[in-house]
Amino acid sequence: MSNKGFLLVMMQPPAGMEDEFTAWYDNEHIPERVAVRGFETGIRFVCTSGFPKFLAIYDMAAPEVLSSPEYLKVSFDQSSPWTKRVTGRVKVDRTAGEQIYPGNKITGICARVMVIRFKNLDSKAAPTIIAGMRSNFESLAETKQMRVLTNVTETGIDYLGLIELRAPISESFDLKPFGNYADSINLVNTYAPY
Repeated sequence: MSNKGFLLVMMQPPAGMEDEFTAWYDNEHIPERVAVRGFETGIRFVCTSGFPKFLAIYDMAAPEVLSSPEYLKVSFDQSSPWTKRVTGRVKVDRTAGEQIYPGNKITGICARVMVIRFKNLDSKAAPTIIAGMRSNFESLAETKQMRVLTNVTETGIDYLGLIELRAPISESFDLKPFGNYADSINLVNTYAPY
């Protein structure tokens, strides 16, 4: 069985557009995405610490769902006029790929989500990043579940630590288990359910 896929989208609407952005996300975008075969979740969050303000996490049966004809029929140049209008005015940070640890979990109900991004690494970094995430977060009583996701880009591999929490925690954590890979961290954000 292959690892789950994911689509993680961080968005920042401009001032004065948040009402339309929320209406679009809740009434069109998430329902349209979760109707695509292979999408298993679509959950929105709002930032309590960091930027951009909004986060959506979509879990999929496999990474290949994003290249399926069903998904492409409602995406990119095939997007609805409303989607094109909103995404044309909103700052979008889109990350997609594979869940490499543990491989088979999906996003559930939680009090907070912490996202830690390691930018532009290679495949050799995976064991160290997984071990570092596990040592920092798996034994905490606040941690409901922890995952490591990968996104292959033109410049390398981005690794995302995604920690679902039962209660808020400090954004401080031990960098030592990550070794030199800690220098590639370029985002540490905490989000609450929307």
